[in-house]
Amino acid sequence: MPEPVGVRQAQAQRTRGGVLAAAAAVFVDQGVQAPIRDIAERAGVGVGTIYRHFPTRADLVTAVYRHQIDTCAALAPRLLAESDSPFTALTRWVDAFVEFLVTKHGLGAALGSGDAGLENLHSLMLDTLVPACATLLDACAAVGDFIPGVTAYTLMRAIGNLCITGPDYEQADARQMVAVLLAGCRGKA
Repeated sequence: MPEPVGVRQAQAQRTRGGVLAAAAAVFVDQGVQAPIRDIAERAGVGVGTIYRHFPTRADLVTAVYRHQIDTCAALAPRLLAESDSPFTALTRWVDAFVEFLVTKHGLGAALGSGDAGLENLHSLMLDTLVPACATLLDACAAVGDFIPGVTAYTLMRAIGNLCITGPDYEQADARQMVAVLLAGCRGKA
């Protein structure tokens, strides 16, 4: 007797989620050009399963980062509701954004690769994360806790530039410099 459709769909969703989690972890370790077989091995599935869910590498990369972008954006209102001040919420959100940025080995090169499947990823990031950051900045501005005139896009771009790691500038350095940037933007002590 065949499995009910709902059971098959639930299993497919679990498999897809497992592949996305495995791909995200492998991308952190090896970059977005990591072999698909490494992702399949980490997910405990065959390579064919990955290609059934994500026919191209661009589809997989986009799905991984779309999930991470959506998660980061959803964090903003939650932090605003949970935190003792808007600036604390902003700081915690920026920490998550920095974590997102510093673990994206090879994503910049992939975005500039001309792969049509990746063209929308930068726009997706901006369209989703800039409004989330703007919500936090507006809340900070409403209580005078952030210097006026800094837009979400400008702040995020500055943070992005500070998160470009290299041989003599590692993730810890990026986090420290972002903390200095935020402290300098604080409207009051």
